[in-house]
Amino acid sequence: MQYLGEMISIGVAFSWTATALLSELGSKRMGNVTLNFTRMAITLVFSAILFWVVTGSPLPAKASTEAYLWMMLSGLVGYVIGDFCLFQCYIIIGSKYGQLFMTLAPITAAFMAWLTLGQAISPMGIVAMAVTLTGIAITVLGRGSGHHHLSLKLPLNGVLFAIGAAVCQGVGLVLSKIGMDHYESSLAAPCQAWILPFYANVFRCLAGIVGFAILLRFHEGFGSLRKNITDRTSMTVATLTTIFGPFVGVGCSLLAVQYASAGIASTLMALTPIIIILPAWWFFKQPITPKSVIGALISVAGVSLFFLL
Repeated sequence: MQYLGEMISIGVAFSWTATALLSELGSKRMGNVTLNFTRMAITLVFSAILFWVVTGSPLPAKASTEAYLWMMLSGLVGYVIGDFCLFQCYIIIGSKYGQLFMTLAPITAAFMAWLTLGQAISPMGIVAMAVTLTGIAITVLGRGSGHHHLSLKLPLNGVLFAIGAAVCQGVGLVLSKIGMDHYESSLAAPCQAWILPFYANVFRCLAGIVGFAILLRFHEGFGSLRKNITDRTSMTVATLTTIFGPFVGVGCSLLAVQYASAGIASTLMALTPIIIILPAWWFFKQPITPKSVIGALISVAGVSLFFLL
């Protein structure tokens, strides 16, 4: 099929839209930390099943201690801090605005790669950053009163959590890149390229489980976990959130770049802030305004500049 990669990429965008909506629902029902801890545990179970089916062993391939440490650091930043902030912003401002702010992640990743990997930021990259920021500003800023020309239309704490989530995702992405490079170079025998991120993700999840267990102890308590794991609806939401995110989303994103150029695939997968507008209105009654649509379109256009030009 001529456009198989492009169709898979669009499917990934819809999968991540489902993840965002389910995460908002699950966070409000189960609690932020309880849902995240449950997701980490389910991901490890699914990973073990995947490895057993593909390789005959439920364990990931052995690598160096340095690779494990980099991946666990990535899990601490991306999962524990990043997902905590992301799910908290879903509770406060909703998944529609949360996904809009996640378009800041490529900006953060670009700066992090510049600092740690020496990757230069092109003039077009700077333009892309400006366009993305403009789209977000159009959506979340409104006319102020009195001496204030502009005012923030969303709760400040929700916006700060959303920005924190985007920054941690960008930083975590670069840390994952460093960790996977170490992982691949230290393998005793080469493995299939598509399964390497799943191997590495196990150690991110282990860091996530430890981090969320500590947060659970002091934030929501283990009583919340015991209550929710016996609730069928809560566990269904948590399981679907895990499937559409780490498994369908990540797996199909890896598949998409095998059949389409990385630039086109990445741009199509970044359509989530636009796709989510209608279902967020349908399920959570989040209003659709011309400004929110225009802002989302401009932000996605800014993201596309990173990958296409």
